[in-house]
Amino acid sequence: MEIKRKPFQGVLNIVRFNRLKYLLSGFLIVFLLSINSLIPPYLQFISLLLVIVIGFFITFSLLISYLIYDCSSLYQLKWIPDLNSKDVLNINAGFDEVSVILQGKFPSLKLTISDFFNLQKHTERAIRRARAIYPVLPNTIAVDTHHLPFSDHSFDYVIAFFSAHEIRDKNERVTFFKEINRVLKPGGKIYVTEHLRDVANFIPYSIGFFHFYPKNTWIQTFTQSNLKIDGEVKITPFVTTFILSKDGDIFKN
Repeated sequence: MEIKRKPFQGVLNIVRFNRLKYLLSGFLIVFLLSINSLIPPYLQFISLLLVIVIGFFITFSLLISYLIYDCSSLYQLKWIPDLNSKDVLNINAGFDEVSVILQGKFPSLKLTISDFFNLQKHTERAIRRARAIYPVLPNTIAVDTHHLPFSDHSFDYVIAFFSAHEIRDKNERVTFFKEINRVLKPGGKIYVTEHLRDVANFIPYSIGFFHFYPKNTWIQTFTQSNLKIDGEVKITPFVTTFILSKDGDIFKN
């Protein structure tokens, strides 16, 4: 039986994981409105304009996030084939959104859950808050991005869902994908789901889109890891899944 997400789960998670940002924005709006009658008329216009701008961007960003995470087919994982009886590795970065969905969707899959989140290297505060709200699933294996503790050719499929962008160092990211290449069986597939640093994501997230990587960066990472892109799936204009497979000898320089 497939697991259904709760209404507004996606957008509520965003608010909870980034609560300081929204609290500060709300405080600023209240502050500007409270002093508006006490400042000169020419400053009142600027104050009200700031309130409108801040309110618009917060509302618009949350609306787009609602459309992405709560209204789209993103969590139906339609791009993933039948995983029943397959060896599958799901790699997350401190917040695992899809393992339960995968287990509900494919009851007989052989799922290995791993988590590469490292407090010293991966400093995203939202991830720390996510871990506090959603505890790590049982049987999750803590792994290092430089070495996955699995034998060569162990998995038919590897899934990295909104996780790989947390690896901010280029060399570490390439090493990580080389490790994924190593543990992938010949003929296996890798599914990497990410936001991209592009115009579509700039519109709702403004400077926040710098936390994402451009498509060219991902292509370079995959190429240097001896992986090839077999296809791309767009889930709304804001989310891309890269479908990857092996591309030659993973040990070549």
